[in-house]
Amino acid sequence: MDAIPQSPEPDKLEYAGFWIRVLASIIDTMLFGLLLIPIFALTMGDAQWSSMEREGMHASTMSFQAMGMSSGLSILLNYILPAVAVMVFWFYKSATPGKLVLKLRIVDAKTGGKPTTSQWLIRYLGYYLSTFALMLGFIWVGLDRRKQGWHDKLAGTVVISDKAKEPVRFQGR
Repeated sequence: MDAIPQSPEPDKLEYAGFWIRVLASIIDTMLFGLLLIPIFALTMGDAQWSSMEREGMHASTMSFQAMGMSSGLSILLNYILPAVAVMVFWFYKSATPGKLVLKLRIVDAKTGGKPTTSQWLIRYLGYYLSTFALMLGFIWVGLDRRKQGWHDKLAGTVVISDKAKEPVRFQGR
């Protein structure tokens, strides 16, 4: 297992807390939403843009089936595609795009190295447990000493941040 390059001084690393991980999740959600817009446009045509309120349904409460999307496509877009995208980013970058932007990475809690494929899978499945329990598994990040959510604890991972600051440099000095 390859160790993930760390900052020159280990004391410059810290556990990534609740709010920065929430921000990373928001970034991921926005990016994934941008990727889905063309898919919706290709699969549904003008249906996703037209108003359904005249039929007594508000767009925010409609199911994919009500918008004309098959349940198979709905499962693909809501469960399979996100799982594959997240797992690919975790496997190759040890982070999602939001975590990469914020300079966070997921590491093995014991070694600090790259987690195994089974750890990634357990971590992803742990998201569902964290969600089903009234989001308490995610809230746990804010309560835990090592900032681990239930999915992290199950998988044996931690999310770390490199808090080393880049020195200020002025041109010509």
